[in-house]
Amino acid sequence: MRKVLIANRGEIAVRIARACDDAGLGSVAVYADVDADALHVSAADEAYSLAGNAPSETYLDIAKLLRVAADSGADAVHPGYGFLSENADFAQAVLDAGLVWIGPTPEAIRLLGNKITAREIAVRAGAPLVAGSDGPVATAADARAFAEAHGLPIAIKAAFGGGGRGLKVVREMDQIEESFDSAVREAVAAFGRGECFVERYLDRPRHVEAQVLADMHGNVVVVGTRDCSLQRRHQKLVEEAPAPFLSDQQTREIYSAAKAVCREAGYSGAGTVEFLVAADGTVAFLEVNTRLQVEHPVTEETTGIDLVQEQFRIAAGEQLRFTEDPAPRGHSFEFRINAEDVGRGFLPSPGTVGEFTGPTGPGVRIDAGFGAGSLVPPQFDSLLAKLIVTGADRQQALRRSRRALAEMRITGVPTVLPFHRAVVEAPDFTATDRLGVHTRWIETDFAGQIPADEQFSTAAPVGERRTITVDVDGKRLAVGLPAALLDGWARSGQGLPDGFDGGASAAGGNSGSAAGSAGTNGSVAHPAELRSQMAGTVVKWLVEAGAQVTAGDPLLVLEAMKMETQVTAHRSGTLSELVAVQGGVVSAGSVVGRIE
Repeated sequence: MRKVLIANRGEIAVRIARACDDAGLGSVAVYADVDADALHVSAADEAYSLAGNAPSETYLDIAKLLRVAADSGADAVHPGYGFLSENADFAQAVLDAGLVWIGPTPEAIRLLGNKITAREIAVRAGAPLVAGSDGPVATAADARAFAEAHGLPIAIKAAFGGGGRGLKVVREMDQIEESFDSAVREAVAAFGRGECFVERYLDRPRHVEAQVLADMHGNVVVVGTRDCSLQRRHQKLVEEAPAPFLSDQQTREIYSAAKAVCREAGYSGAGTVEFLVAADGTVAFLEVNTRLQVEHPVTEETTGIDLVQEQFRIAAGEQLRFTEDPAPRGHSFEFRINAEDVGRGFLPSPGTVGEFTGPTGPGVRIDAGFGAGSLVPPQFDSLLAKLIVTGADRQQALRRSRRALAEMRITGVPTVLPFHRAVVEAPDFTATDRLGVHTRWIETDFAGQIPADEQFSTAAPVGERRTITVDVDGKRLAVGLPAALLDGWARSGQGLPDGFDGGASAAGGNSGSAAGSAGTNGSVAHPAELRSQMAGTVVKWLVEAGAQVTAGDPLLVLEAMKMETQVTAHRSGTLSELVAVQGGVVSAGSVVGRIE
């Protein structure tokens, strides 16, 4: 390998670019229009536009990515996580193009990335399992039939999903149809595949995973365990390594099952085998992520192993440098710093970062994809950075975490920092003899503890880009520039530059509210006005105009940062008007309908 195309964005693209530099490899970044000024673009040696903004026309467009690889002379592709990282067709296309795929084989991705066939492999490997459907369920009626046979709650899971997208937990029979449809929509939007299966959902379990490395010579090692139980909407917020308070028997079972599953699948590369640990101590296989995990740094910090460098070595056909499972040293926490408003139910909140000041001191590492002045666009996920804090043991790591979180400052967009500062003081998380948190702890035990911050009651402006045309050596080119720069240019009295097309580019052309901005300028809202608490794209209305609704009823589905959220009725009455339109974009605080 000489040059690596990084088929991703954000902090993981920055992480891989730096690993390429450490390894003496060239790096190539790609970017959507809205990411033109993103940190990952400048972190790589070269960068190429993907000419678009929707995930489907940028980071999910296989043809575009391969064209960039050819144009740049890249001879290898690293997919990062999310997007196409677990797409077997992409892996095969990379190999067919004569490039090195930095990941498991397409066959292994198909077997393990599909949660249905992964379950079949787990059965053959003897891994512990909970009850689940034999294959994909074609309709919501099939999901209902499973629930009637096995009881509630159930989990509806996208077969090709990950990161909590395409996963819906159903606790009431009348929620099955909408939850099934929503899981399919999320999975198609994020991964391009909508097949779903169903399994029993274990209430209040811990989420424990094993980091695996396997080479092409039959060597498989477990690099360590992680606990990822602190989640909201089934997406992780805090992870730690090694997983604390496991018995020796539980640890042996997790290690043994993880290796057996990978060997059964003929796995090579870095991967994660995930388990649930029930309140009674029972261990149950969950899934396999055939990629690098967001939380991989805590494993690196407690083992001294650079997992991206190991991915490079494995992809080059080399053997693992070690064949024994490394023993952990010390303890490490990772805090995901997302642009989400904790006081408003962790609502994704795009905007522009103001100040970005990270902590310093022993045991502190920051992996960031954004900095001061960075645009956080609504099209993609909400992760800004990861704060990783390591100590000699769990209690020292907690003390360092409190200090680091207190020092960290981000303005301009709401973040989950208030939650992190609260959780490192919570007895359920900090006890010295047990771990009292579970995968629904945030919703059930913590909910409502952090009030809404009124400075974020309306959406921060999302940076718009516009285009001008220029001649470079006689060649006509379109150049995207921040709208604020062009507006300032116009206000300067010198007019707009020649060639300005007067319209917004795809990066920001839809940034206005489909519902208007009434009430977001300080005016008094009318009691009938149904307002969105978040910015997002309108997926669909769940009720028709004229319907009688009750306060709390879900009325409208919005999608932002690759997750769906429902707008609920603020009072009972008649839904007299649907202001927001399907496919339109609304801003936080804007009127989407009226209830008389």
